[in-house]
Amino acid sequence: MTNWDRRYFALAQHVSQWSRDPSTQVGAVVVGRDRRLIAFGYNGFPPGVKDTTERLADKPTKYALTQHAERNALDFARFDLEGATLVTTMFPCQECAKSIVSRGIKRVVTPPPLDREPWKSSSDWTQMMFQEVGITVVILTD
Repeated sequence: MTNWDRRYFALAQHVSQWSRDPSTQVGAVVVGRDRRLIAFGYNGFPPGVKDTTERLADKPTKYALTQHAERNALDFARFDLEGATLVTTMFPCQECAKSIVSRGIKRVVTPPPLDREPWKSSSDWTQMMFQEVGITVVILTD
């Protein structure tokens, strides 16, 4: 892990605070190859979808409507992501992993995967995909 990884992780932690999710706030930063181009995202409802207190409190509704931080960062990036790094405050789920792979990300900086369901099964798929396509995963340990 580099000092840049720590800086971008601190930025991802800051961005995570913008999420209105009452239980899990996640932030992500996509960093271009030159470290000058960045995009960020946090978990929340897509633009224009009302994130009312009632919807956020109802887990099935919240889960159905929430877009993950990683997907938001990838969707809002306006630069070539081939070879880029994604830094996130939570280990990516398998759905986000598909987008990470498809966009050409080559490095992911993240805390370790959670060891409880449903996250464990999802992170197992993520790790398999990342390994198969050669994405380097840097696990934050501090």
